[in-house]
Amino acid sequence: MEKFMNDYFMLSNETAKQLYDDAAKNAPIFDFHCHLDPEQVWVNKSYSNMTEIWLAGDHYKWRAMRMHGIGERYITGDASDWEKFKAWAETVPYLLGNPLYHWTHLELKKYFDIDLLLSPETAEQIWNDCNAKLQQDDYRARSFIEKSNVKFIGTTDDPLSDLKYHQLLAEDDSFDTIIAPTFRPDGALNIDAPTFSTWVKQLEEITGNSIASLNDFVTALKERVNYFHEHGGRASDHDIPFLIYRAVEETEAETIFLKRLQGSSLDEQEIISYRAYLITELGKMYAEKQWVMQLHMGAIRNNNTKLFRQLGKDAGFDSVGESNFAEGVSKLLDGLELQDALPRTILYNLNPKDNAVLTGMLGNFYEEGIPSKVQFGSGWWFNDHIDGMEKQMRDLANVGLLTHFVGMLTDSRSFLSYTRHEYFRRILCNMFGQWVESGLIPNNKEFNNKIIADICYGNAHRYFLDR
Repeated sequence: MEKFMNDYFMLSNETAKQLYDDAAKNAPIFDFHCHLDPEQVWVNKSYSNMTEIWLAGDHYKWRAMRMHGIGERYITGDASDWEKFKAWAETVPYLLGNPLYHWTHLELKKYFDIDLLLSPETAEQIWNDCNAKLQQDDYRARSFIEKSNVKFIGTTDDPLSDLKYHQLLAEDDSFDTIIAPTFRPDGALNIDAPTFSTWVKQLEEITGNSIASLNDFVTALKERVNYFHEHGGRASDHDIPFLIYRAVEETEAETIFLKRLQGSSLDEQEIISYRAYLITELGKMYAEKQWVMQLHMGAIRNNNTKLFRQLGKDAGFDSVGESNFAEGVSKLLDGLELQDALPRTILYNLNPKDNAVLTGMLGNFYEEGIPSKVQFGSGWWFNDHIDGMEKQMRDLANVGLLTHFVGMLTDSRSFLSYTRHEYFRRILCNMFGQWVESGLIPNNKEFNNKIIADICYGNAHRYFLDR
């Protein structure tokens, strides 16, 4: 049977193949945003079977299985690991056109040297072959990172985290990959969440200081930013479902903060005002540390209330929102710029209709010596497929400078997901190859190789680490 994927999968012309071979294929990975667990890296976790490493926690796969009609028992329920794997194998042949189909087979090929297509007919063989390899020492968590040539991993961490495993990894001379924490202050910004007061109490305990005012709260957050910085943190990340921004005085924000701490509910305008004030204060902290601020905008989360109550968040019931954030983003960035406190910032949108909004925003803010200080983030979540990534890059090239783009991220909880970088690189090289062969850009091999290598690795390394 002919292999589905050969070495030049997705590369449709000779220039694309040359760019991939010479500049992209062996470039290191700078994974500046993911959801890997640093404890699993520290203990060098081993996996008992493919369901544990491949299906557990993967809401992309869960969502596809539900749409195929698979029962919840075989997704997040009490079915055996083999039954869950078999249910995934039953789903995969029906994923034609979905990036999950490609990712599945790239992962099987790269990490397990398996060229078979996953289906009910091949499920048992693939299950047995992969599970046998997972028992070997070179199929543990660190091995997958090393095999993927990953030089930097930015995890996603609550400000309350003690960063124990980041510190242990930093002290481990036997492991070269940098595992850096990323400051994700959802607990501080989501003042309307039922858990807000509890989160503030925990922040009090961690910092050892009473929080009786908004100033106390901001001071405690700054202490945590300092703590993250001491442990290698160089970035923040924010979930922004919508962004309505206005300048807010501290006295107004203080009133809102104390009202919420006293147990009162807030109206929509109060929530908006508080979030606008706090994200400005956080932005100033990030700029002081020369961090990168990442804004992931536009998700509608936990749409299925019944199953959210049953399964919790990140279970596959999120989708694309209609948030109109052009004015909000502009005012936020401008407000920080007016205070000389605009950090390097990456803007991600979930709705592709907003590509023009963000690419048009990039050139409004700059700093001498920093190429593309405000970046348009890679095709994210519902856009990390061929059409979405091509559109993101074409829209960026049309209005901004694709050549300074910081490239792909994994945004995954799985150690097998580094093939997403390979997928992106094949798309990138194919697009450049088409431009060269159609005469849209010069056939300057040396320069084009440099640009591809920069988008794959160099730009992100410089943007996050060079100061």
